[in-house]
Amino acid sequence: MLELYNHDMSVCAAKVRFAMAEKGLEYTSHMVNLLAREHKTPEYLALNPNGVVPTLVHDGYVVYESTIINEYLEEKFPQVSLMPKSSQGKARVRKWTLQLDTNIHAATSVLTTCIAFRYLFLAMPPEDLELHFTDQPGADSLKMERHNDNIKNGVDSKYFAHAVMTFNNLLKAMDEELSGGESWLAGDTFSLADIGYASYIRRLEHLQLKAMWENFPYLSDWYDRLQQREAFRVAILDWDNAAYINNMKKRGAQEWPLIKRVIASKQ
Repeated sequence: MLELYNHDMSVCAAKVRFAMAEKGLEYTSHMVNLLAREHKTPEYLALNPNGVVPTLVHDGYVVYESTIINEYLEEKFPQVSLMPKSSQGKARVRKWTLQLDTNIHAATSVLTTCIAFRYLFLAMPPEDLELHFTDQPGADSLKMERHNDNIKNGVDSKYFAHAVMTFNNLLKAMDEELSGGESWLAGDTFSLADIGYASYIRRLEHLQLKAMWENFPYLSDWYDRLQQREAFRVAILDWDNAAYINNMKKRGAQEWPLIKRVIASKQ
């Protein structure tokens, strides 16, 4: 039995749903309300001490961190493979998935919070907002500092410009990787690398930042191919939450001129 502790608009949860959809795996979804801090309850922290989503439970065995979950699923359910056969291909997949965990996910959190999600926090009663500033089990001090700065200062956060350029550099690198004529990030095999980046590029689209890759034709073609997959619909489109998306759309459109200036100033 597969159970997924899940959130509809979590980019990490979407990564796992995408892999499971490609593999045709059925699972029970347990929705975790992040704004209500259900991921910080003692019960949830007993499953996942990092206090994040998603968490996978397979026949009672707990796996957390989305990149690890997807590799676990690849090992346990290899009938539909999401890894190239060659060692070189596997290394290329891991080159991309490693970046998600080392810097891309943090940059996504910064952009999303500074542009849009901060307003969801700021609308909370003061006592609830204070909990988000001071009580974050599973978060280290740097993550808490970044989280709080992003909520309080928005696009004036000291982390914002760096996050913009992290994505600008990523999009360039993806376009270059895809320019050699191969269909997918790790070659001609659709893989966990493509799955890993799908929800992150989708997040930029929700934030009205699609213009960031308007001059990257190979990346644009890759994203078009990605969206045509049935599993993309099942794992991502079918989970769209209109309230979150409308907030990102409104706020992102307002901040796009600033983001263009940030990119231009760093060229």
